[in-house]
Amino acid sequence: MATERLNQAITQNTNTAVQNTQKKDTIFDLITKSKSQFAMALGKAMDPERFTRIALTIVRNNPKLMACSEMSLLGALMASAQLGLEPNILGQSYIIPYGNQAQFQIGYKGLIKLFYNSENALSITAQEVYENDTFEYEYGLSPKLVHKPVMANRGNVIAYYAVAKLKGGAEAFSVISKDDAIKFGKAKSKSFSSGPWQTDFDEMAKKTVIKMVLKYMPLSTERLINLDETVKNYDPKSNTYDMTEVPEVHYEEVVNPQTGEVKTSDQKPEK
Repeated sequence: MATERLNQAITQNTNTAVQNTQKKDTIFDLITKSKSQFAMALGKAMDPERFTRIALTIVRNNPKLMACSEMSLLGALMASAQLGLEPNILGQSYIIPYGNQAQFQIGYKGLIKLFYNSENALSITAQEVYENDTFEYEYGLSPKLVHKPVMANRGNVIAYYAVAKLKGGAEAFSVISKDDAIKFGKAKSKSFSSGPWQTDFDEMAKKTVIKMVLKYMPLSTERLINLDETVKNYDPKSNTYDMTEVPEVHYEEVVNPQTGEVKTSDQKPEK
């Protein structure tokens, strides 16, 4: 009898062990197991424990993210970690579900944070312009920008601008109309109809004009900004990105320095 009970116990333990080895990790398991990789990407920018908790929370609260491919979701989170930005918190970055892919987007405040990471950064600001404000600007040999907001009854927003300055004295500004910001968002963002362009339009418009002005600044931010609005597959086992299975279209921003008009042109995915 004792031998029979022992055999049953051994069989039960064996079956449990087989089930455990066959059990597939959930996305929550994969995020938790990726904490050490997040830590390496974050460096001293953020506590990896906090980043991992935030990642688990945003996925748990968004069923559409849970429906995205695990590798694209991990890739979006890793992109955010590499930049030291908290996803879906305070507008620093966003993880946006697009079909079955998770897309990484830098937020307005995230771009400002990246700018100030440079030791040469002095100041950067972005503002809305309302129809009753006094607003004048000129490009060319003697660029000028004047904005005098009225204290009340400002009307509707008609434009956005950003001004950036470096400690060495270099400075630049860019302006975009609200209509052009809408056109840009529709052309650039695959999640325009359901993402932060709908929930935080002014923030996204200011992000757009900040990206425009940073193109004129001698800062090493362009490589980082290139991660914006991308889909990347991240494999936690090999700690590598795999772009081969992500057919996507990138858009190149073309800014007219005289008018501030933004146009876009399709680019084929990089191999």
